[in-house]
Amino acid sequence: MPRHPDPDLENRILNAAQALWKRGGEQSLTMRAVARAAGTNTPAVYRRFKDRRDLVRGLLLRTVARLRRHFEAGENVEAMADAYIEEALRLPHEYELFYTYGHELLPAKRSDRARPIRESRPNFAFLEVQLAKRLGGSTDDHTRLALAMWATLHGTVSLLLSKSIPEEHAPELRSACGAAVRALLQGGAMFSEKHNEKRRTGSDQRRSNNRSSNNPQL
Repeated sequence: MPRHPDPDLENRILNAAQALWKRGGEQSLTMRAVARAAGTNTPAVYRRFKDRRDLVRGLLLRTVARLRRHFEAGENVEAMADAYIEEALRLPHEYELFYTYGHELLPAKRSDRARPIRESRPNFAFLEVQLAKRLGGSTDDHTRLALAMWATLHGTVSLLLSKSIPEEHAPELRSACGAAVRALLQGGAMFSEKHNEKRRTGSDQRRSNNRSSNNPQL
């Protein structure tokens, strides 16, 4: 009789890989070990993921998709920030995996010009869109603000997961992070490229005026 494909096998493989990472970290994440944990054979794993790197990308994309669902369920940017921290604390091993291998999602570099972050970080792109809806302007206007928020949230999560802050101060840290997010939103215009260009132009003009006043013969 012909064998029928198992529609759930890919999910079982990813679940097995996630469990192995949680239990033993990078050393345990071999294709053979994943196949055994998923109740299948190594060729079946290779038919769905061409190599270990491809398997890791599958795990990363699943994490991105899960977080995106939480982002979309949030009422506003503040709720998205809360969801980011909650998910990181709920699944710390997945968070560690993502930031250990997150570079695997980066597109191949084709020129010396930097490519927009949104091309490799769909949830970053989603945040830019939400900021544009809330504050006006285009997504490009809010890239720097999104970066500032990401840095704030990642720093907070890193402190919490590494136990670098006494446990009794964790609520205070989270409260401070929330306040920082709100402050960033309130001062969002300060991060736009248009604002920074205007500020650079103003600084250049002031320097020019100062040179003129110091050198009256010019």
